[in-house]
Amino acid sequence: MTGYRLPAPLRRSLTLARKETFQIVRDPSSILIAFILPLILLLLFGFGISLDANSIRIGVVVQDARADARTLVQAFEASDYFEIVTAFDQTALEPDLVSGDLRGLVVIPPDFSERLRARDPAPIEVLTDGSQPNTAQFVANYAQGVYGVWQTRHLGDAALTPPAAITPQPRFWFNAELTSRYNLVPGSTAVVMTIIGTLLTALVIAREWERGTMEAVLATPVSRVELLLSKIVPYFLLGMSSLVLCAVAAVFIFDVPFRGSVLALVAVAAAFLVPALGQGLLISAATKNQFVAAQLALFTGFLPATLLSGFIFEISAMPLPIRTVTTVIPARYFVTSLQTLFLAGDVWSVLLPAIAKMLAVGVFFLALTWLATPKRIA
Repeated sequence: MTGYRLPAPLRRSLTLARKETFQIVRDPSSILIAFILPLILLLLFGFGISLDANSIRIGVVVQDARADARTLVQAFEASDYFEIVTAFDQTALEPDLVSGDLRGLVVIPPDFSERLRARDPAPIEVLTDGSQPNTAQFVANYAQGVYGVWQTRHLGDAALTPPAAITPQPRFWFNAELTSRYNLVPGSTAVVMTIIGTLLTALVIAREWERGTMEAVLATPVSRVELLLSKIVPYFLLGMSSLVLCAVAAVFIFDVPFRGSVLALVAVAAAFLVPALGQGLLISAATKNQFVAAQLALFTGFLPATLLSGFIFEISAMPLPIRTVTTVIPARYFVTSLQTLFLAGDVWSVLLPAIAKMLAVGVFFLALTWLATPKRIA
């Protein structure tokens, strides 16, 4: 009796996949992109980049020498958000604001204490450096917050307490510390997976054409489906390996909480790799040149994943045409899914639509790749 043999199409696919795997192992650039570059990007986004506004250097102009004004200055000095430079004359600090050494000025007017004691409105003036709009908004909001907290505490005396005072009690779900690293590290994982899925696979078929081995492959009985499967499977496994590396680093190096399940994480990552691999193979089949393929992969894969996925910039704040473009970018749904898994948990009402949209884009790319791949050479 003869042993069971796999069907011929499956044997051919496995043989080509094994060949592709050997090429990955022997190619130092593949190992560099798959394992070293992800760690570099994670370290960069996790430790080198922060959206948290801490220790912003501002000036406080004290034009009122009474005790009320001094306690307000002490409140600003005690804040974790500000590094304070005090002066009694506004003109002394204005050059530092112009030069960028200070990001804002808080001016306490001369009649501040007097108006406060008379229970009249006692506003303070906040001047910010508008050349950096985000920081300027932080300074204005945080200064208002410090002033509000100071009012609540300082006016605790019944004689000074305004009638019907209301103290809001904010609560922050999912990221109570408001640490930007918890948002950046999962988002950077999406960028890493895009690099592996799109950039590496964009070089696969193009490399075969440049080396002249594609003609030899097409002269065999291998079909287009078998050829594409042999290219997809090794890089799919490579992408999932990189996901494990990123997830372990996120939890144990960057202390990002992981509140979801491993099964959901694998499902989301697998769904994202379908369009990422499909896009890379489409670029490779269409260009047949590694240099051009790499450039297209960077412009159509890496840059959109970084700029248009909601990873750094809020999509809702983008113009309508750009928001429309983001609806066909798989990284947008992958970033949302990863942030949900890490910070909120298995929220399937968010995950399932994201998976469906990523798979739809992936099927579209794979169909185009199948059309762009040459048939067998007789």
